[in-house]
Amino acid sequence: MTFLRAVACIALLGFSTPVLAQGTQVAFGAIQQDTSAPIEVSADELNVDQKTGAATFTGNVVIGQGAMRLSAARVLVIYREDEAGIQSLEATGGVTLASGDDAAEAQRADYDIDSGVIVMTGDVLMAQGRSALSADRMSVNLDDGTARMQGRVKTILQTGNN
Repeated sequence: MTFLRAVACIALLGFSTPVLAQGTQVAFGAIQQDTSAPIEVSADELNVDQKTGAATFTGNVVIGQGAMRLSAARVLVIYREDEAGIQSLEATGGVTLASGDDAAEAQRADYDIDSGVIVMTGDVLMAQGRSALSADRMSVNLDDGTARMQGRVKTILQTGNN
């Protein structure tokens, strides 16, 4: 169990009122993200495929863009056909996304650079301070700092008496 999952489980157990919903919009990150900022990537290994215009980073991959950090076991970077920058990122394997005090984990994350949206899928768990939410899917809009949780959304809200 990762640290974030352990903290979220403790947070969920400490609350008293469960809430289940099909779609929930929440804030994500302390600030709006500058999606035009440079993207920094570090990893144990890099493989480049000139034919497909893709680069695959593997092993302890950490991506930074402004205040946002994304880590995963593997990240596929897809470049634009006209070679004018990055089109998208596909992260798999223990994906963690952090911005400000908010953090989320999932099995996969797809970042569309133009739209500024990251879609996380597979056992999504988001922690915000002492609160935690889980869902099948979370879409994070980096331009306005919001996230939409979908698919068996579950959270336990603190009533203030705990």
